[in-house]
Amino acid sequence: MVQFKSRQRGLSFLGLLFVGGLLAVAGVITAQIVPTAIEYQAVLKAANKASEGNSVAEVRSIFDKAAAVDNISSLSGKDLEVTKENDKIVVSFSYQREIHLAGPGYLTLKYAGRSR
Repeated sequence: MVQFKSRQRGLSFLGLLFVGGLLAVAGVITAQIVPTAIEYQAVLKAANKASEGNSVAEVRSIFDKAAAVDNISSLSGKDLEVTKENDKIVVSFSYQREIHLAGPGYLTLKYAGRSR
């Protein structure tokens, strides 16, 4: 009778620790990125609302009020670029957020957008 030796498959304990560590690091970084992406959506919404203003001062005031409601801290009304295209006010913005990773390492996220 011939017996076949089955080959074991799977992760070793050290491999499991390594993969678990990588997943934990990716989870922590993702948990820090998600709030900045949510804030970007709030900034975009506030810029679209602010583009309904008639003057630069009014546009900035509308944005600042919306920023206070949505808790936007990366940008204020004075940071907006307000232009006019075809009798329509367009609000543009750009900013960056830095997330400290470890030691001297930072993850820099650059956000830019404009009203519709």
